[in-house]
Amino acid sequence: MACVRTLDAISAVLAGDGPAAALAYLNEGVPHRFTAVYRFAGPLLHNVFLHDKAGRMRPDFLAVVPFTRSFCQFVVKDRAFRTDNSVADPRLFGHALRGIVISYHSVPVLDHASGELWGTLSHFDMRRLALSDEEFELLQGAASLLPRYVTDI
Repeated sequence: MACVRTLDAISAVLAGDGPAAALAYLNEGVPHRFTAVYRFAGPLLHNVFLHDKAGRMRPDFLAVVPFTRSFCQFVVKDRAFRTDNSVADPRLFGHALRGIVISYHSVPVLDHASGELWGTLSHFDMRRLALSDEEFELLQGAASLLPRYVTDI
């Protein structure tokens, strides 16, 4: 996390090594365990890419998530969503993932052909973690680069 990371570097990683490597690069600069891309599919969200800082296999509960049980619904509503602590966030009182996914920072990914909402790009963790404004801006920039690499999946 010591070096300054740039959108140009993310673009180069995407072009050279693809989306999985770009997620790993994004994740290097944040304390969050997970960086993920989810695709909307009707009432469900499908995990397309997941980088786990711990290097473990994707947990089953992260593979397919009902939209109404996800924090991604707030990305749809507000065009971005940030919470460092879902337990203390009044927007999330009564939500199924409150207290399970504690920190969640996410932005929309738009379809490269239609410009419609396709999915989300997120950093998240099961513990309380902040995300700097600079890292959130980098996440937003990365989401603008991802569509040509992921929306045909």
